[in-house]
Amino acid sequence: MEFVYKQYINEKWTEAESGRNWEVINPATGDIITSVPFGNSIDVRRAIDAAENVRFDWATKTPYERSVFLTRAARLVEKYLDLLALITTKECGKPLDQSKAEWILCAQLLDWFAEEGKRAYGRVIPSRQKGKRISVIMQPIGVIGTITAWNFPAYLPCRAWAAALSAGCTVVGRPSEITPMSAMALANILSLSGIPHGVFNLVNGEPSEMAEEMLNNPLCRKISFTGSTNVAKTIMRGAAETITKISLELGGSAPVIIFPDIDINKAAREAVIFKFRNCGQVCISPTRFFVHTDIERTFLEAVTEETRKLTVGNGAEPGIDVGPLINEKQLEYVEELVEDAIKKNAKLMIGGSHLTEGLFSRGYFFQPTVLGNLNQSMRVMQEEVFGPILPVFKFKDMDEVIKIANNTEYGLASHIWTNDLNTAIKVSERLEFGMVGINNMLASAVEGPFGGIKQSGIGRESGQEGLSNYLETKLITVSGEF
Repeated sequence: MEFVYKQYINEKWTEAESGRNWEVINPATGDIITSVPFGNSIDVRRAIDAAENVRFDWATKTPYERSVFLTRAARLVEKYLDLLALITTKECGKPLDQSKAEWILCAQLLDWFAEEGKRAYGRVIPSRQKGKRISVIMQPIGVIGTITAWNFPAYLPCRAWAAALSAGCTVVGRPSEITPMSAMALANILSLSGIPHGVFNLVNGEPSEMAEEMLNNPLCRKISFTGSTNVAKTIMRGAAETITKISLELGGSAPVIIFPDIDINKAAREAVIFKFRNCGQVCISPTRFFVHTDIERTFLEAVTEETRKLTVGNGAEPGIDVGPLINEKQLEYVEELVEDAIKKNAKLMIGGSHLTEGLFSRGYFFQPTVLGNLNQSMRVMQEEVFGPILPVFKFKDMDEVIKIANNTEYGLASHIWTNDLNTAIKVSERLEFGMVGINNMLASAVEGPFGGIKQSGIGRESGQEGLSNYLETKLITVSGEF
C-alpha cells in the first residue's frame, strides 16, 4: 500500500495553488523524508467551499449511515497499522511501539464515534402551557476547521475529525506542517472508506494564512484548535471579531503528588514510562513531581535507576524507549531549562546533556534527565517543559502542596498517588485541573472527556462531550389543539 501525500480537496489529491512545497524532516536523522504541498488561504477557501456544498447532504444522513464510513476507516487503520506507525515514527521521532499505540487509539476513536453519533439525544420538556409541546434537538454545527499539533500527528486530527464527522459536520483539516504525513495517511484511510466527496478535506500550508481564512470565512462555523496557548490567544482574538465558535486544547504542566503510603517502585516505573513517552513531548505528560519528604530520597533513587534502563535512539530501530526531540528549537529550549535548574542548585541525578556523538550526531537527541533539590524559582517548575526532564520537589504539608500544584496558568492533567481514599477524594476535588489520575500517570480515555481549565483550553474532546462539541442545541415549540 502506498499513500498519497498531498492535499485532499473535494475527493481529489491536489498540489498547492501556489505551487509551493514543504520538506518533511526526520528528527532522528535530519534527512528529508518527502516533500508535500504547502498552500495558503486559497487552498483553504476551496476546501471550505467543497465542505459547504455537501454540508446539508451529510447532515441529513442518519447517524447509522455515517457510522458505516467511520467503522470502515477503523478497520483500515488496523489493516495498515504497521505501515501507519512507521510513517508517524519517521516524521515525529517517537518509537514504533508508541506510534502503533497512537494509531490503535485512532481506530478506537473511529469506532467510538461511529457509535456515539447514534446517541446525539434530544429531549421532550413538559410544558406549563396547555396545548404546547416543547422539544430539544441536536444538530450539526456545519463546516468545521481543525488545526492540530505535531506531537500526536495521527491521534489529534483523528480525535477531532471522527467526532465532527459523526455529528454530521463536514471537515477541513489542517495538520502541523512539521508532521503532515500522518494526517495525510489518515486522509487516505478516509478516502478508502468511501466517504462522500467534499465531506472531508485536508489542506497543508501557511499556519497564519490558513487560520485567518477559517476565522474570516463565514461558511466555516467553528474552529477546533490543538496547540500552544500563545497561538490560541491569537485565534481567540480573531474569533471575537467574527463570532466564530472555537474549542481549544492547549498546553499543560501536570503535577504529580505522591504520598508516602504507596508502592514506591511501581510509582517510579510508571513515572519514567509516562514522563519520557514521546521524549516528554506530551501535553498531559506528568511534569512536576511533588513527593512527600518521608519518601523523597527513595523515590528519587528509584526513578534514577529506572531512567538508567532507558535506551535512546532512532525510534524506527527495535528496542528504543526514547526518540529525539522534534527539532533544534525544542532541543535548545530543553537545554535552557536544565541549565537554569542547575544554576539554581538543582541536583542532576542522571542525564542533562544533548547527545551528539556517533548515531546521535544528526538528530535532536537529549538524555532522559532526572533533577532533585528543586525549588519554585526554577523554570522547570513554572513552564510547560515538553521534553525529557523529570523534576522532583519534596513536600510535607498537604494543603501547601495543593496550593503549589495549582499555582500555574495551566489546568489540563494532574495526578495523585495514595492508598488513602480520603486523601484521594480531598486532593482530587481541590486540584484545579480538567483531568485527575489517581494511582496512574495517564489521566485520559477515548470514552471520557479530554480537556482543561484556565489557560489549558476551552471545551472537551473525546467521550460524550467530544460529540456535543460539534452539535448545536435547538429548541422547538409547537402550539395547537392536541
